[in-house]
Amino acid sequence: MTLTGKSRTVVQLVGVVVLMGSLAWAAVPAYNLFCKVTGFGGETSVAAEGSDEVLEQTIKIRFDASKERDFPWEFKPVQREMVLRIGETGLAFYEAYNPTDRVIAGTASYNVAPYSAGGFFTKIDCFCFSMQVLQPGERVQMPVTFYVDPEIVDDREGKYVHTITLSYTFHESELPDDVEQTQAALATGTAGTATQ
Repeated sequence: MTLTGKSRTVVQLVGVVVLMGSLAWAAVPAYNLFCKVTGFGGETSVAAEGSDEVLEQTIKIRFDASKERDFPWEFKPVQREMVLRIGETGLAFYEAYNPTDRVIAGTASYNVAPYSAGGFFTKIDCFCFSMQVLQPGERVQMPVTFYVDPEIVDDREGKYVHTITLSYTFHESELPDDVEQTQAALATGTAGTATQ
């Protein structure tokens, strides 16, 4: 069976659409992996402990907070900026408040600016490593422990960085199963006592 000219063109167009769709689907995971490996795009590094080396040279760290549209929490940095020696371990806090009457889970995405500093900004511990669940009316302070790798002073672009901005954006997440089950049990228990 041979394809006519029109049929061949249709098959080729379908093939191109499938190929482009596949590439678009794979682009986001591939880009995220690339950023994690290279530090490109403000992606940070992670370490189990602080730096072995602390320089006399200082660097300013700024803290920024935002939320996904319609995300009901209040979210802000407790301290807007701090100055640290390069390699020194810093501890900063962000505050989140759930003003609603329902339990809400959130996950924070983050980046570092300028992008050239991303691979040198190293987190030891961070609230962004796990989902946060806030009860109605609950207010929490969430820590991030970090340092700026001393290798930044030898980097072609990094050596010109004097200020780094750490930004977080909170997004609503589905409640974990155990929290959802507890909430359902409480609602059932409350409904049962209200009807008695």
